[in-house]
Amino acid sequence: MSTTRKLRLGPLPDTQTVKLTFTCSAGLKADLDRYAALYAQTYGEAVDVVTLIPHILEAFITGDRLFRRERHARVGVKRVGEG
Repeated sequence: MSTTRKLRLGPLPDTQTVKLTFTCSAGLKADLDRYAALYAQTYGEAVDVVTLIPHILEAFITGDRLFRRERHARVGVKRVGEG
């Protein structure tokens, strides 16, 4: 089954390999496995969950409006104080 819709997480950029260890629930692990399978189906490239996790977290943080506003506010304060 092919789809023309894209996932929120686009194709992964080329990056260095990073070892990541964390603990999650069995339900989250199952969802991550399903996401990885859907990613492979959508983009034609199999990727393991460990490779996806940093990109999923980055997309989540980038999409968080409050976090983005807070980050920009702090950067603005630093720039004003530095001048």
